[in-house]
Amino acid sequence: MLTEVFLPPRLEMFFDNGQILPFISSAVALVFVVLSCCAAWFSRGSTAVPAALWSATAAFIFALSMLQQATEQLDIAPMAIHRVVVAALSVCPTMSLLGAKRPQHGVWQFIVAALAAVLALPTASAVLIRPGGLPDLHILGRFFLPILIMVGWMNFVGTGRWIAATLIAVGHIVLIWPLLPGNLLETALPQAGLDLTAIVCMTAGGGLAFIQTVLAMSRRRVAQAVPHGASQENAVFVSRVNNCFIPLRETLGAAWTLRLIERFEVLATRRGWPLRLTLKGAEFTNKGVDRTNSVGAQDWQADAARALEALLRRFVSTGWLKRHGWERSSQRVEMT
Repeated sequence: MLTEVFLPPRLEMFFDNGQILPFISSAVALVFVVLSCCAAWFSRGSTAVPAALWSATAAFIFALSMLQQATEQLDIAPMAIHRVVVAALSVCPTMSLLGAKRPQHGVWQFIVAALAAVLALPTASAVLIRPGGLPDLHILGRFFLPILIMVGWMNFVGTGRWIAATLIAVGHIVLIWPLLPGNLLETALPQAGLDLTAIVCMTAGGGLAFIQTVLAMSRRRVAQAVPHGASQENAVFVSRVNNCFIPLRETLGAAWTLRLIERFEVLATRRGWPLRLTLKGAEFTNKGVDRTNSVGAQDWQADAARALEALLRRFVSTGWLKRHGWERSSQRVEMT
């Protein structure tokens, strides 16, 4: 009776037919699209931009699917087709980050698209060969989807984005629940309540990551305290390194960051630099500069800066480095 008095006929239909949840899911998914586009903007100049765009694409397709469920009476077959397509696109951001190193990161997107096409291939079979039938996702695909989700979660669990990554991973698992091994599409769909839970979790994770990014930008400092009695000059140098290194870690995750740390460690050990990189940022060691090395105590910062920039340029552009303070260099930190 209340719906007849206070609600328009269209919204009254939503409540009467239980279609309000897909409508809300569609609206929340559009918020996630906006957050993904913001992530692409904040990470511009880095190899992580394609991953953000893949995320926005998957969320937009999901929003359209939910909107269609809210406004039309769909059979189980189109719902299943939509879900397989969304699931195939939803794992593309993780795959994109796995190949996020120059110069192959551009060509790598064709491999990511090919993976999405292979995972979504059963939908083409259902539409062209068995019209009205359900897509039959191969058992390997059913196992591959949650594995990729866990890989994406593990890539960020060691960073400051671990809470956001956990929320997104939980929501992602709920989103692909009907496609997991042991579940039947015809009985698992529709799942309006679970879909809303999934997209709310993912949007909450994206929103938290967005807030952390904005706060990190506002808190960026020129200098910071450094252990082992380092001089103020060294403190400024470490701060400058962390202003680029920490955002890169939060953007690409731990996998590529650990690779970068490994390469820098080899150079630092060989040339006797008193600086090391860890997942927490740059740190000074108590070994000091090796004065017997060809790189003297007066030149190690410039040498380390050149080497670090060469490593960073495998993942980011010059514009990205300048935006994160790399251009504000003293003469001692020469950039090439």
